[in-house]
Amino acid sequence: MRIEGATILVTGASSGIGEALAPLLAERGATVGIAARRADRLEQTLEDCRRHSPQSRLWVTDLSDVDSAERLVHDAWAAFGGLDCLVNNAAVGKRKLVTDHTPDDLDVVMRTNFMSPIRMNLALLPLMLARGSGTIVNVASGGGRFGIVHESAYCASKFALSGWSEAAAMDLADTPVEVKLIQPGAIATEIWEQRPGELPGLMGGEFATAAQCAAGIVEALESEGFEFFVPAELKAHVDYKNSDVQGWIDLMAGIGRAQMPPAP
Repeated sequence: MRIEGATILVTGASSGIGEALAPLLAERGATVGIAARRADRLEQTLEDCRRHSPQSRLWVTDLSDVDSAERLVHDAWAAFGGLDCLVNNAAVGKRKLVTDHTPDDLDVVMRTNFMSPIRMNLALLPLMLARGSGTIVNVASGGGRFGIVHESAYCASKFALSGWSEAAAMDLADTPVEVKLIQPGAIATEIWEQRPGELPGLMGGEFATAAQCAAGIVEALESEGFEFFVPAELKAHVDYKNSDVQGWIDLMAGIGRAQMPPAP
């Protein structure tokens, strides 16, 4: 798609990848709509966008609420007179042993990371199809292609988002609407912060910055193709897992054991 002159809605724009992506899109000539829960942080992102794109707007929205997520699409479409692109970026993490997950943990993660973006997809697709153009970008994770120890709910949500996006791209292959899937690796964002009652994130290896990931998404928007790994080296991990699933499970289990706090 052509970013200059486009109208693009970005979720999860108060921090991390979305916070870096929205101003970059504005700098490239897009009018940007941004959405997230934290009004103060979102205001700063909007200020950064409006330096380049004065018509950019924000919506303070809790994207764990699927009905609010769907309303956001209709509100943004009405406010801008249409949307050329939706970037579903908002997500929450959850790092616990599988046996420590509660039903509420699973519900919140699946609503935020899967159900809300898909409801937004469903709300937007008829509008884009009727207009005759549009791009939907679903931001998943390396954890949408391989399991990560202690992150069963998170990986479930990202596997689901990856599978939906893949099948949607098939169904929409002969239409003017394009679906793209972004698989970020280890990106230095707030999702790595350890929350009360949760385990620390896996250490080791280099983290890409949110700005580097945002640049990768911009490149994906302007490129042919469906799935993009950011950084590109992440695909080697996916290929290894696919070639030796038991080896991947053994590797991750060993890393997980090393990360566990000592027994009292």
